[in-house]
Amino acid sequence: MTTRLPRTDIAFPFRTDRRGRTAHAPYEEHVRDLIEQLLFTSPGERVMRPDFGCGLLDLAFAPNSPELAATVELSVQGALQRWLGELIEVEGVDVENEEETVRVRLRYVVRDGAGRRDEIFEGRAAA
Repeated sequence: MTTRLPRTDIAFPFRTDRRGRTAHAPYEEHVRDLIEQLLFTSPGERVMRPDFGCGLLDLAFAPNSPELAATVELSVQGALQRWLGELIEVEGVDVENEEETVRVRLRYVVRDGAGRRDEIFEGRAAA
């Protein structure tokens, strides 16, 4: 019987550890970091991937409405499926917009057997 070592990936944001090497994060944390990058990157922000991102922070000052919430939830779910569909299975997305804060409650399963996760991602618009 072989022992499986825990999988780790590069930490986000990129930094060095106390030994001066690239910091690593457990796989589940790495997947969470990937989701956060996708949610808060605006389309056009990445040079080689201009269609990457959801641009949620652009909505921080948008007027609230049920139609906007439904549109944003579909947009978020579509972006997660497109860019991270091989890593996660989305079970639910709820988006709230309060003043200058955008909050996303995401329920998902990491496909690599890490189990079900319920996370809240929060971003504030720059003043």
